Amino acid sequence: MIDALFGSKTRVKLLHLFLNNPGKSFYVREITRLIDEQINSVRRELSNLLEVGVITSDNADNKLYYEVNQRYEYYVPFRAIFADEPIEAVAQVTKQDATTAPWYPLVTALPGVRLAVAAGMFVKGSTSSVDLLLVGKVPTAKLKRAVKEIEGMEGRELNYSVLSYDDFYYRLSVRDRFLNEILQSKHTVLADPDNILNIPKE
Repeated sequence: MIDALFGSKTRVKLLHLFLNNPGKSFYVREITRLIDEQINSVRRELSNLLEVGVITSDNADNKLYYEVNQRYEYYVPFRAIFADEPIEAVAQVTKQDATTAPWYPLVTALPGVRLAVAAGMFVKGSTSSVDLLLVGKVPTAKLKRAVKEIEGMEGRELNYSVLSYDDFYYRLSVRDRFLNEILQSKHTVLADPDNILNIPKE
């Protein structure tokens, strides 16, 4: 039935392979062996998936490697169809429901956070490439544990950034392009106990 829906048995096998191995890359002959399909058919469907944006490619060791694009718009629903262990849809939060997101306590419980902003995959309509911006002196080990848990909940890699307060304030003052991409796109302020987003800029 899925073969008929997606039009190609090879394509279905490729989607199953990639969506069950996020973060892992494969080269063509390896893929051919793993899914037991002809190389010409594999190359054709890889080209189709690349064009749509489902996968990405990269050259390494004189080989072209392919992996699933975890930032693809329909990555989550595709995983729900093809992955052996389906995941729930990403919680796209607003100011009203941010506190109900399953990962929200993990962010707000981090010590040293003076500002936490959700964007990217968490906020519908966001064009930011950064999903979570944290400002403050956050312990590295605790941050890594929290990120790993959030990635487990969402089933994809989290693109996050941590800035010191001084760095953030300087970037905000000079209208830094990196910060503008986040703050001028749709975003949700998860925590700002010191109200630093509203501190007048010199």
